[in-house]
Amino acid sequence: MGDEHIVAIEDISLTFELGKIYCLLGTSGSGKSTLLNLLAGLEKPTAGSILFKGKPLEALNETQLALYRQRYVGFVFQSYNLLATLSALENVTLPLIFRKVPKRKRIKAARAMLKAVGLGNRHKHKPSELSGGQQQRVSIARAFVNDPQIIFADEPTGNLDTRTTIEMMDLITGIARERNQTLVIVTHDMEISQYADQVISIRDGLVESVIDNEEMRSDTNEED
Repeated sequence: MGDEHIVAIEDISLTFELGKIYCLLGTSGSGKSTLLNLLAGLEKPTAGSILFKGKPLEALNETQLALYRQRYVGFVFQSYNLLATLSALENVTLPLIFRKVPKRKRIKAARAMLKAVGLGNRHKHKPSELSGGQQQRVSIARAFVNDPQIIFADEPTGNLDTRTTIEMMDLITGIARERNQTLVIVTHDMEISQYADQVISIRDGLVESVIDNEEMRSDTNEED
């Protein structure tokens, strides 16, 4: 920014395994969303490397990065990011259109996904005709419809009340575990972090701590 040199992320070394749930935990400005954007290929690092299946993301051009996100990545956003003029069904089919899935097949897949998130009877409704929780369910269905290996969820419950937050987290983590997908959640909420197998706390662009919830749960079960 001008003459000022800002380091958003520095000296971070992490490994994400298939089928596990991770939480990037930190306050606003800590660098957690920047890290998510780097992992998703939305931004390129100025130094270091981000490997996906052994291949460096920073070496890919924009077309290759688009294909990476298309084939392997799903997104759940705080603000839902649904297209207002499209129905729930049409919003969910979008990732499949980009992958050139035939119309009949993508409609079938989108209907099945909407049913899985509890909106089987709301597929014709537009976002303005749905509650916040229902809109987030559509967003979740869209993220999972192309069966990606990785789901990135950026403050997915930030606009929801407590009861709906619990419902959404149970839904997102339940689907990811059932399908053996990697889920990376960005949040500032300690309660949300309890859903993760591993909690990565970030402060001022640095990893402050890594807590293994999975190991702690295992130790607790052994004591019981």
